[in-house]
Amino acid sequence: MKISAIHYLGAATFILFTVIVFVAMNLRFDWVFFLTVFGQLTLVFTVYKILNDDYKTDKTFEDFYEDKSDFGV
Repeated sequence: MKISAIHYLGAATFILFTVIVFVAMNLRFDWVFFLTVFGQLTLVFTVYKILNDDYKTDKTFEDFYEDKSDFGV
């Protein structure tokens, strides 16, 4: 099963929000530092995976938004 790029983004977001919780709970500095560095590395990996994702679409700029209404025009 291939893990999509959005799952990597969710994991990186969860890790970095966990840093906020750890700081609020006054955990030891080494745990917060380790999780911050790990979260930043995960974020860089996530950006790499998103930019290299094998995503294809047939949409163009003329399609604008799919959920666009007529706006009365």
